[in-house]
Amino acid sequence: MSASEVALQHNNNALNNNNEAAATLANKPDPSADDLKLLAALEEANRLIETDSKSLNSLGSGQGAGHSRKSSDTSQISVASGGSSGSSGAGSTGGSQLQDPEEDLWGLWGRLVNDWETWNKRKSTQLKELVRKGIPHHFRGITWQLLCSAHNSPEKANYAEYLRTTSACEKVIRRDMARTYPEHEFFKEKDGLGQESLFNVMKAYSLHDREVGYCQGSAFIVGLLLMQMPEEEAFAVLVKLMQDYRMREMFKPSMAELGLCMYQLECLIQEHLPDLHAHFTSQSFHTSMYASSWFLTLFSTTLQQPLACRVMDCFLVDGVEVIFRIALACLTLGKEELFSMDMEGMLKYFQRDLPAKFEADPECYFSLAYSLRYNPKKMKKLEKEYTAMKTKEQEELVELKRMRTENRLLRQRIDCLEAESSALADRLIRGQVSRAEEAEHNFAIKRELAALRQHDGETMEQLLTARDKIRKLTGMIEENCSSRESSLAELMVKEEELVQKEELVKCLQEELVQVRLKTAEAEATIRDLRARIQELEEEQKKMREATPDHSVAHLQEELIAVRLREAEANLALKDLRHRVQELTQLWTKHVQDQHGEKSEAAKQDVTSTPSKKLGLFWDRSSEAAKLEEELMTTKLHETAAVAELKEARLKVMELETAVQVSTNQMKRQEEENKRLQEALDAAEANIRTMQSQLGDHKRKYTDLESQMKEEKMLARIREAEKSQSLAELTQKISSLEFKNQELVTEGEVSRVGGSESDQVPRLQDKVAELQAEIARLSAINRRLTRTVSLQRLDAISGPESDADDADDYRLYLDDGELKEGGAAAVAAAAALAAAEERERKVSSSSELSITPKERKISTSSERSITPPNRESITRKTSHTLAEAFLEQLPEVKTSSEEAPVAALQNGSAPHLEMEAC
Repeated sequence: MSASEVALQHNNNALNNNNEAAATLANKPDPSADDLKLLAALEEANRLIETDSKSLNSLGSGQGAGHSRKSSDTSQISVASGGSSGSSGAGSTGGSQLQDPEEDLWGLWGRLVNDWETWNKRKSTQLKELVRKGIPHHFRGITWQLLCSAHNSPEKANYAEYLRTTSACEKVIRRDMARTYPEHEFFKEKDGLGQESLFNVMKAYSLHDREVGYCQGSAFIVGLLLMQMPEEEAFAVLVKLMQDYRMREMFKPSMAELGLCMYQLECLIQEHLPDLHAHFTSQSFHTSMYASSWFLTLFSTTLQQPLACRVMDCFLVDGVEVIFRIALACLTLGKEELFSMDMEGMLKYFQRDLPAKFEADPECYFSLAYSLRYNPKKMKKLEKEYTAMKTKEQEELVELKRMRTENRLLRQRIDCLEAESSALADRLIRGQVSRAEEAEHNFAIKRELAALRQHDGETMEQLLTARDKIRKLTGMIEENCSSRESSLAELMVKEEELVQKEELVKCLQEELVQVRLKTAEAEATIRDLRARIQELEEEQKKMREATPDHSVAHLQEELIAVRLREAEANLALKDLRHRVQELTQLWTKHVQDQHGEKSEAAKQDVTSTPSKKLGLFWDRSSEAAKLEEELMTTKLHETAAVAELKEARLKVMELETAVQVSTNQMKRQEEENKRLQEALDAAEANIRTMQSQLGDHKRKYTDLESQMKEEKMLARIREAEKSQSLAELTQKISSLEFKNQELVTEGEVSRVGGSESDQVPRLQDKVAELQAEIARLSAINRRLTRTVSLQRLDAISGPESDADDADDYRLYLDDGELKEGGAAAVAAAAALAAAEERERKVSSSSELSITPKERKISTSSERSITPPNRESITRKTSHTLAEAFLEQLPEVKTSSEEAPVAALQNGSAPHLEMEAC
């Protein structure tokens, strides 16, 4: 299509549109004054088109009728602007007569449009001069298309397809429609023809260039185009402006081209207006605060529509250079006023005063703009400098981010190392304390070892003394052997009674030893329980300040546990009371029997003749009575101790329950505090992040999205690293503490086992020596028995007399020896109790590293032990103490002692006691 055909088609469209608008206004039932005025302006415009000899318009031809389409209804309806700029001269004369200069200008532009190819190639300089002076209003629509080569653009064919497609920016475009030229008649009506046309073009371009999409500043340029041409042509011109005039780079999301233009303009101001640049710098008045809209909207939001159209004329010829020139001209002409203003005054000047001044004398501004020096090479140099500066800033920003990340990681590493150092220091202190405790424990063990060695020496001395007594008694037996033959028959019956009494005495002695051992064990247990009670009371006192938990389920569980413990304690107290009653009855019966035996003994003392011979018998009976009384007293003490033990255990259970409740409360409070602390830390981190983001937003708005993403990613990495490091440190600390406790426990067990293993061979040697001595004395006794001849006894009574003689030759120890043996047994029992105490301490120290879950499991396992199991454990402990007593007892055991000893070892001593009673 040639330029003449395009001009013809444009004039036909304009005339048809004007006729349709006039018919619409004329058909109204009650037209207003504005409608009549608009109708008169349309008729005048039609007359101008018809009288133009160079318009190549033929009303009778079919070209104009064939170009009528619905989308072209929006062309050239800005009547007021047309009347003010292009047809002001014709309106003043009131008709069709034009002045000669304007007629010549119209004729020139008519020839230029018809022969556009020739003018564009051969007379480009003259064409630029004409455009800079201003394109006539009616030629502006077609000339803009010719200047940007949009008249034959293939993008027009895609416009209809774009309108049928849905865009993601439709809501934003609809929202900004009312903000674009709100005072202009064409765009004032909501959802009117102007706003719909503007919406269609913006939507089509958002689909055509999805990278740019929609930007609010481009709507003003599209509105300026729609005032001069239909929608398809405006869309084609917009595409050319974006692609060929660097506007696309300016409207991209990064707006890199706008930053470059601001930098170039600031350098030009510094070169041409250094004083004004200094004033702007002193007032912190950046170039983007007043000049960004100039480049984005091409002065369409700053100047009135006629002047904005002229700026568009120059922009299509000279490109962005004219924006720099006009900006410098505006600053040059207004610098005297700007010197006396602050930031707020300068903003008001650029918004209000500058458009009025520009409209008052536009030629002065344009002439000054084109008279200023503009060096394209220098602008290219500035562009390279800006690109290099931005690249360097981006590299510095990347390096700064990297250094911040490394600094954050190093700080985290330092925190971890400090925590590890503090943990190591704590473990070192605990190790020193444990070594001091071990040294103290070793000193105590050495002291006990020295005491045991001293006791061993005393035992050896007692053994030597016993041997001397045995030798003396053997001599006495040999001397009294002849005298005893005469009284043997009379003492047969008494000897049997004496044997029974001796057996009873031995049983009582063994039971007394067992009771004393149990008493010592009970006293040790009471001491431990008192210490435990004191510790639990201190812990309860510390935990009273904790806030109680009102969890119903947990309180019910604790209440059930307390009731179970209380029931067990009540059962134990009932058993204890029953046992006290039984012991009281036994003691009463024993006292009555003792009084009866004493009365019978007094009667026999009066009637018996051989008082000297029976003195030994009654002395031993009194000794047996004393032992029985001492045994019963000890049993009563034992019962009192057991009662006190039960009460202490009950109190311990109550305190343990209170401690458990307090511990659970403390745990919940710690969890709540931890949660609140985490929320506080998160809030503080969020505040810091928001502050940093606010500062970055004030400095550089374009980097906000990338910084937010980076902060989120770093926060996630920091949380992941913290959680991972915390889990690793927790696992490492628990494993090290467990290993430490295992080592401490193994050391304690090895030391205790070593000390006990040293005592075992020595005690075995003592037992072997005593057994050898017993065997030697038994052999001597048998030899003496064989030498005695009993001629007065008959053959039938011979074996019986031999047995009686063998019984007579038995050896007994006096009260002092029994007491020494009892003391040795008590010492051995105390040594064993001390060993058990050390084992309990080791076990309690090992329990310190047990977690709450493991402690609950151990508590449940202890609760699962039934009373029979506890009795079996107690029986085993008593057997162990009895064996230790028998090993330490410095007595010479004869054949008559083996049955009570075996009974004691088998746990049947109570049965012997009952038989004796």
